[in-house]
Amino acid sequence: MTDATFPQVRIVPLRLLKPVTAESLLNKLAGITGVRRILVRGPGLPEDVPYGPARGNPNPHHDRRTINVGDTEIALRVQVGEVILEVEDDSAITEIRSICDNFFVNYPYQILMGRFMKTDPTLVDYARYGPDADPDLIGLADPRSRDGPVIIRTE
Repeated sequence: MTDATFPQVRIVPLRLLKPVTAESLLNKLAGITGVRRILVRGPGLPEDVPYGPARGNPNPHHDRRTINVGDTEIALRVQVGEVILEVEDDSAITEIRSICDNFFVNYPYQILMGRFMKTDPTLVDYARYGPDADPDLIGLADPRSRDGPVIIRTE
């Protein structure tokens, strides 16, 4: 798709983040200049019980809430277990590290650098977005989800 290789950073806290904590962290990370994409991963929070004797019944969970990141409302469909960021260059990584050092004071976390998002279109990307997909959406499609990714414009 593109020949540019952007650095990627994965933030892995020791614990799953509550919605209020995740909202605060994502607002701080979204304010950094040079961040291209943010991907939030963790265990899913389905609205209905997917299997077992209670299959199809409502699944009440206190962590399924709507959070505000920037000016965008986001319905959390996962418990935040890790945050993956793609940045323009290495200069943003030091700012990400300093924000995380100040944010995670009560429990440890790890920052890993490498390739964590797909950069080439997959079959799911092709089926969902077509052959001329936006490069910013590549690797963000969930094959099981009916909803698309949430796009937050910070400019």
